[in-house]
Amino acid sequence: MKIAVVGAGVNGLAAARALAQRGNDVTVYEQFELGHARGSSHGTSRIFRLSYDEGEWIRLAQRAYELWRELERESGRSLLELDGLVDAQLVPERRLAALRGAGVAVEELSPAEALERFGFAYDDVETLVFTRDAGISLADATLDALAGGARAAGAAIREHSRIDSLEDVPGDRVVVTAGGWAPKLLGAGELDATVTRETVLYFRGDRIPSLIDELEGLQFYALTAPGVGVKAGWHKGGRPTDPDDDGAPDLCIVDAVCSWIRRRMPNVDPEPIRAETCVYTNMPDERFVIERRGRYVIGSACSGHGFKFAPAVGELLARLASE
Repeated sequence: MKIAVVGAGVNGLAAARALAQRGNDVTVYEQFELGHARGSSHGTSRIFRLSYDEGEWIRLAQRAYELWRELERESGRSLLELDGLVDAQLVPERRLAALRGAGVAVEELSPAEALERFGFAYDDVETLVFTRDAGISLADATLDALAGGARAAGAAIREHSRIDSLEDVPGDRVVVTAGGWAPKLLGAGELDATVTRETVLYFRGDRIPSLIDELEGLQFYALTAPGVGVKAGWHKGGRPTDPDDDGAPDLCIVDAVCSWIRRRMPNVDPEPIRAETCVYTNMPDERFVIERRGRYVIGSACSGHGFKFAPAVGELLARLASE
């Protein structure tokens, strides 16, 4: 079939690669250049993890892990760096049960062990959860690998090709992976997503396992940023935004993240090197939208935690579009 993909972030490129490898005639339309910094897929790294409270998410992450390794073999590049992940939750029993039920190796750490091994300071929980098959995905390198795989399979990628009306897009199917622009493209009421602008900071520091801190009703995170130091942010701390607007980092978030780094990571310099923004396209309960509506296959939103799943999401979108 002739299939168009609108949006060349990580999910769009993953879908294009999977579709082209199935023998479809694929054209990708990207309004900016590949790897641009206006959306959700740019940057040095993203957290990769299998760690969730629900078996459904863990199984999807396990499938994604298989496909990440396939992409590494295909591209000849290392795309995952697995130094582990530490989860900080007041009540970790549900996560421990879900991980063990899915066959994921897991370790319970005392605060003293977390400080000694990783430099993470916690005196307000009894147990932290460590999973070894976790760490980071290399974001920019992943976009390059997916684009290369898509092109090698015959897909055409058209940069600086903005789509303002899906009705004008040629093709038997149109896969919409436009991130924060998807609600506008699909029209009022078609995608009940909230687009927010999130602030991300970079700090001087050594390589660390990834960290997700869900204490005190908020979620902060930190991970290695290769060649830079440590990347950190306040998950879903951002405000609603128009993705076409130029957005500056939120100084309130900058202050909150610096305070969190100072408290939790005493080995990391709490003065940030720089700050940048990205866009989240959020659905209730952090769910994804992966569905077909007539000619259109929707692959947005991913609620701020979709990068790790991209190879599996691309596979699902390709399956829907090929039916």
